[in-house]
Amino acid sequence: MMVYPEESLWALSQLPSLYDDSDYGVNVVEALQEFWQMKQERGADLKNGALVIYESVPSTSQPYVCFVTLPGGSCFGSFQNCPTKAEARRSAAKIALMNSVFNEHPSRRISDDFIEKAVAEARSSFKPESIQPQDDEDGGPDTGIGAFRFMLESNKGRTMLEFQELMTVFQLLHWNGSLKAMRERQCSRQEVVAHYSNRSLDDDMRTQMALDWIARDHEQPGSVGRELACAERELETARLAGRELRFPKEKKDILVLAHMQISKGGAANP
Repeated sequence: MMVYPEESLWALSQLPSLYDDSDYGVNVVEALQEFWQMKQERGADLKNGALVIYESVPSTSQPYVCFVTLPGGSCFGSFQNCPTKAEARRSAAKIALMNSVFNEHPSRRISDDFIEKAVAEARSSFKPESIQPQDDEDGGPDTGIGAFRFMLESNKGRTMLEFQELMTVFQLLHWNGSLKAMRERQCSRQEVVAHYSNRSLDDDMRTQMALDWIARDHEQPGSVGRELACAERELETARLAGRELRFPKEKKDILVLAHMQISKGGAANP
């Protein structure tokens, strides 16, 4: 589950008229790229540049699926039944463009109210039995939820799309159990946030998390397969609903890597 407050605002695909192709008098793929280039020219802090990245899911038959990752790290996917790869790309670009425009609204900037809602969503995003009392942000200075709150407070004023990659990193660290391990090593939340604020969500990070899941599967055989099945269902449900996808997609990609290496009987490689 994502940790966005006011999630209904993200589920824009619930407004079918907004996605009627006849409503678009421009090439939405080009328009999306131009939008982010304009943001960069106007001073937006895009550390990885303004390039919009598309990823088509390999398939020999329809419906075709395409994902698009925006410069700030947010990811969206084609939500329609697309008969061609080109249409899947346009479908992904449509919802990404609409969210990019909506992201300019003041309500999408990280504020005190936004932080309270995000922390509440984060706490409810994990199974109750997986959260111990000390995992609550009020349970200690160096908890997982506490680190998440500190990270948000350190990024007040930024918009969610600009902040998405860093947010996804911490969602993955919480999901993967890494934040708990860091707490056990007496790492402060400031140290954790400072370290990961300067790291990109890249193949090295995915590989390390895949190795963690491989080790977990050795202790509990079948755990990767079960978690992967859940991640695939979560991603598909979120994609068809038109929701932001970076966290569920990264989970699936990490688990696919782990599952492939378990099947081969080896360690993960980038």
